[in-house]
Amino acid sequence: MRSARRLHADLCYVWLLQAGIFSLLAGLPVLIELHGPPEGRFGPSLFRLFQRLPGKKRLLPITHALGSQIQSRYHTAPDLIRISPNGVDLDQYSSLPGPASARSQLGLPDKLTIGYTGHLYPGRGMSLLVELARRFPQLSFLWVGGRPEDVHLWQENLSAEKLRNVTLTGFVQNSQVPLYQAACEVLLMPYETVITGSSGGDSTSYASPMKMFEYMASDRAIISSDLPVIRELLNSSNAMLCPPGDVEAWSQALARLVDDESGRNSLARQAWQDIQGYSWRERACKALDGF
Repeated sequence: MRSARRLHADLCYVWLLQAGIFSLLAGLPVLIELHGPPEGRFGPSLFRLFQRLPGKKRLLPITHALGSQIQSRYHTAPDLIRISPNGVDLDQYSSLPGPASARSQLGLPDKLTIGYTGHLYPGRGMSLLVELARRFPQLSFLWVGGRPEDVHLWQENLSAEKLRNVTLTGFVQNSQVPLYQAACEVLLMPYETVITGSSGGDSTSYASPMKMFEYMASDRAIISSDLPVIRELLNSSNAMLCPPGDVEAWSQALARLVDDESGRNSLARQAWQDIQGYSWRERACKALDGF
């Protein structure tokens, strides 16, 4: 807040409630981005204080579900809330090569490839991915990301299962993620009914996964868990949606897409079209509109 005043800032855009409170006390307008409801010992009290303080402010929950939770739990005035979904750097996803070319650039097996990018935390559906790899030995599975200890654990599990059609890359630079996603014909988002984040907790009811925006921008077919909050962006026209953890349903969906290149392309193209309004610049403009 002191830095903002020294810079003669017009407003403060913050994540921390404490930063929002001090900015209001300093007379600066505040936009506060919310990725979950106020939690912890002091979170609810700080949020109520933020709401009571005078000053120009706006709340930016990342999903409609989270906005509804905030509004009902804290009796927040609707005009204080502007839904602000996550976004994607569309420039990173322009001019991506086809799957075979991307695999060649990355030195990956030249097979039809099914991909997953992101962390390997509990709730991310990794056991389901293992079962799919077992059921589809003719396919190559690509897991991109994960902390070293998680990658090591899953490498041991896959070795014990004698599954040799799964490649784990571990961490890759963000700038390289689009190329890895482009190396896949199908991208998977197998969230379970409880989604654990890096700080713990369960974000199933309000999460806005970054990988969903990236997958849509990659122009590849998507199979996702069918969770209410996921349907804020995905639907039957731009993805295949399956019950979380239902191996049979996921196997049938994957088999269908493997055998139907035209269907894969149709879903991918619709997802790509639907994500075009979610650039970071567009997000910033919407967050500021009318403020």
